[in-house]
Amino acid sequence: MPIAHWQERFDEYLQHNWLQDDKAHDVAHFRRVWKTSQQIMETTEADRLVVLTACYFHDIVNLPKNHPERHLASTQAAQETLRILDAHFPDFPHPLYDSVAHAVRAHSFSAGIAPQTLEAKIVQDADRLESLGAIGLARVFYTSGALGRPLFDSEDPLACHRELDDATYALDHFQKKLLKLPDTMQTEAGRALALLNADFLVNYMAKLCAELKGDYCGIEQDVVHQFSSQKIPS
Repeated sequence: MPIAHWQERFDEYLQHNWLQDDKAHDVAHFRRVWKTSQQIMETTEADRLVVLTACYFHDIVNLPKNHPERHLASTQAAQETLRILDAHFPDFPHPLYDSVAHAVRAHSFSAGIAPQTLEAKIVQDADRLESLGAIGLARVFYTSGALGRPLFDSEDPLACHRELDDATYALDHFQKKLLKLPDTMQTEAGRALALLNADFLVNYMAKLCAELKGDYCGIEQDVVHQFSSQKIPS
C-alpha cells in the first residue's frame, strides 16, 4: 500500500476518533513531524511506514508538562498505538509493531529512553525540531499560557542574577531545554536543522532584551554572542 494511503487512513482515524484539547499536540503537529521526518530520512534506508506510524501516534497519550507521570506518557502512547493498530488497522504489518512501539516510546524528552533504531532516531529528531524555530516559539508560549505561567521576568529575563526556573517563567525554558536540543539530535540532518532554528530563538531573546530596555529597533548583540551556536553549558 502506498505510504500516502496509510497517511490518509491514519489522518482520518484521528480526525474522527481522537479528542485533543492541547493544540500544541494535535493532528496538525503529527503532520508536521511527519513532514520533517521525510526531510531527515531522505537519503537513508529507514522504513517509511514505521516512521509515518510513529509520527502519527507518538502523542496519542499526552500528559500535561506539569503532570507527575509525564515521563510515562510515551510508554502509554506506545501501548495505545499497538492497540489502535490491532483494532482498527488489521492489515498493518505485525512484524513492524515492535519498531513502531520503540519509536513512540523513545521520542519523549522526559522519558529519557535512548533511540536504538534509525526510525526512532528520525522521529525523535523531527519531534524535537517542533520545539525550535517559529513553531517552537509559538508552542512554548501557548503551553505556558495554558499553564498560567508568566512569559518572563521583566527585571532579569535571562536569569543573570537568579536560578533558571521554567516552571515559573516561559522564557527560562529556552535556556533550560530548548537551546540544548541541538546537542541531543541523533542525525546529522536533524542537528543541522536544530542549530539553525535554535539561533532563531536566540535572536528572539536578543530582540526581547532590547525591547525591555526601550530599544524597539535593535537587538542585544551580547545575547546573540552568548547563546548562538549552542553555547549553553550542559
